[in-house]
Amino acid sequence: MSPRRDPVERADEQSRDLYGVSTWEPRSITDRFASAIYTGISYGFQTIVLIVALVITLALLVQPAVLVLEDPSLAVFFGLSVVPAALLAGFIWRTDITTNEPLGLLVGTFLLAVLFATFAAVVNSAFGPSLQAIPFVGTILFFYLIVGPVEEGVKLLAVRVFAYRSDTFDAVIDGAVYGAIAGLGFAAIENAIYIASTVSQAGAGTGTVTAATGIATVRALVGPGHVIYSAIAGYYLGLAKFNPRYAGPLVVKGLLIAAFIHGTYNVTVGIAPELITSVLPIGFGLAFVSYVILFDLVIGYYLYRKIARYRRTYLSVRDDTGTPPKPERTEFEPPQR
Repeated sequence: MSPRRDPVERADEQSRDLYGVSTWEPRSITDRFASAIYTGISYGFQTIVLIVALVITLALLVQPAVLVLEDPSLAVFFGLSVVPAALLAGFIWRTDITTNEPLGLLVGTFLLAVLFATFAAVVNSAFGPSLQAIPFVGTILFFYLIVGPVEEGVKLLAVRVFAYRSDTFDAVIDGAVYGAIAGLGFAAIENAIYIASTVSQAGAGTGTVTAATGIATVRALVGPGHVIYSAIAGYYLGLAKFNPRYAGPLVVKGLLIAAFIHGTYNVTVGIAPELITSVLPIGFGLAFVSYVILFDLVIGYYLYRKIARYRRTYLSVRDDTGTPPKPERTEFEPPQR
């Protein structure tokens, strides 16, 4: 979409110098000074945000780090807890039928999600107690108004501030890929914090191993949800990039869907397993595992249908033209697979 122009510029047929009239570029010392200040403020603000996120992240990771130093075997539990989420993110990455995504952008998105996840932890801790104190509806409000929107928001932010700006983000489906990676990063640090907290409360000895096994299993089940939710929001972010006129509503729609699904999971996961055990002759553990897997399968199918439709359309376009649609790239960017 071409930029809007002032009537003077549109009507000019003599290529006049319209600097200061209807066009502008840094020319004078004042112009360059103003540009430098703006650039400094812009990058300075981003740097401050990243530094604050890094400080909070390091503070939250102190406990997991100390526990691993005391018992290196706990690192295995941290790693195993993210395996299902990593496999799912890898599957979504493989569904990208257009081009390979640069490893640097994938790693950067993962790390940014780890850093920004700490903002969600702060907000949840700040608003959780007061909202949950409200009788009957407090916990529901907390999950739908705080946890869902904030956690999905910071994951999408991890995509928006880095990968989204790259020329290699050149297809709608790329949004789902980077969203999935952001979900993986969020799940990784959340799992580490939960496992460390549970193990620390359990104490030393056999109880530590038992506690680590139990919480790592639970977190392994929860991780794929983060990947699915943020991949959905990411897909809409991809749509937004290629539909600038409706970019805002598309981003909001993606966040609303992801946040609602996220909140629904948090609300129902504490209720559904007990209902299942009251109806079926199975234990709570099996009921919990079954419900989480079923929930993820249903929501995952919603995401899969979107990706599958994109893939079918892409292949159809290629069949019609004889060659796949090629995004604009430079010679230094990864080739199509």
